[in-house]
Amino acid sequence: QVQLVESGGGLVQAGDSLTLSCAASLRTFSSRAMGWFRQAPGKERQFVAVITGSTSTDYAVSVKGRFTISRDNAKNTVYLQMSSLKPEDTAVYYCAADVRAYGSRWYGHDIWGQGTQVTVSS
Repeated sequence: QVQLVESGGGLVQAGDSLTLSCAASLRTFSSRAMGWFRQAPGKERQFVAVITGSTSTDYAVSVKGRFTISRDNAKNTVYLQMSSLKPEDTAVYYCAADVRAYGSRWYGHDIWGQGTQVTVSS
């Protein structure tokens, strides 16, 4: 069932900024840990950022200091603000609900969006 819808992807130049949105059709949205993952061609899907119901955040080392995850519970929406974009940020970005930590790593589970393409040119 489609419960998460991403938007905001596109083609940008290195150094530019872009903000992704994820609209959620979920009950108890405000208490769910929400996250962003990305996948480049030929690569595994990688954790990018997570925000818990209490608004605690965590980021992949590769994006820390450049990306900011946030949420607006009144709008049932989670955001990913991306700055100083690099070509290596090029990937399909996926929103996930109920993100969990296992063995100090973050994983998505059953609820994912369809993905939105981010392409960063040099």
